[in-house]
Amino acid sequence: MLRKAEEELAFVSKNNLQLLFFTSPNYPERLTHCVDAPILLYVKGDSNLNYKKVVSIVGTRNATPQGYEVCKQFVRDLSAKFSNIIVVSGLAYGIDICAHRAALENGVPTAAVLAHGLDRIYPAMHRKTAIDMLDAGALVTEFPSGTQPERFNFVRRNRIVAGLADALVVIESSSKGGSLITAEIANSYYREVFAVPGRVTDAASVGCNTLIASDRAILMQDIKGFIDHMGWDDSVKPQPRQKELFLQLTETEERVFDALNKVESIHVNMLAIELDVPVSELFFTLLEL
Repeated sequence: MLRKAEEELAFVSKNNLQLLFFTSPNYPERLTHCVDAPILLYVKGDSNLNYKKVVSIVGTRNATPQGYEVCKQFVRDLSAKFSNIIVVSGLAYGIDICAHRAALENGVPTAAVLAHGLDRIYPAMHRKTAIDMLDAGALVTEFPSGTQPERFNFVRRNRIVAGLADALVVIESSSKGGSLITAEIANSYYREVFAVPGRVTDAASVGCNTLIASDRAILMQDIKGFIDHMGWDDSVKPQPRQKELFLQLTETEERVFDALNKVESIHVNMLAIELDVPVSELFFTLLEL
């Protein structure tokens, strides 16, 4: 075991990889909110995965020309609207590789989450794209070198694709497959899930249509609808805060209210620690507020 660890450290050093432990300041902050987040991430390239906005794009490996065009246009629109944004996907055939290449073409950083160690690239024909991504993006995995791209590793990989993002966009999916699994995981993480609808006769649209029909995904028609739903339209001025919304507060409610006014967002566990209040009591107070 010790020899294996020494060999892995040598591999990391030789290939200039970044090791991001769960407690590292550079560890993806969004992933820390996921109960099954990996303890360790191996990163090749830019280790910054804490962009202001993160969008994961997934879809079928057997994408149609229409699916490719929708993917390219969506990434093109994202690049025109935002600067501090990164596109995440899985480097697989179809929509995944299209998302990565569209990001590169439009100057958007992009990260690929892999289902194997960083001693290989799978599929091998995507190696050039993977190398091109390193200039302003990254290859990310939780697997040490020597790990093969086994089927069950892709399911584990999908939870990272979902957990890294603010929103997951599904562009074409059959009735089964990794995209639907990723969407389910994203929903369990309380991420926003979007799906591009298609004709009911198209096999590549069955998964997306099912997600929308079952209220497990938001129907995405264009970039404006996506931005509006995400609240990312910076041109819209926020409404003034109602400072006298609560007329009578208990002592605990007052403390919670004051603490929340000082930050944009805070994890409930961190708030409980800051206020020295049991999490169960805090949840009840938040519900009352």
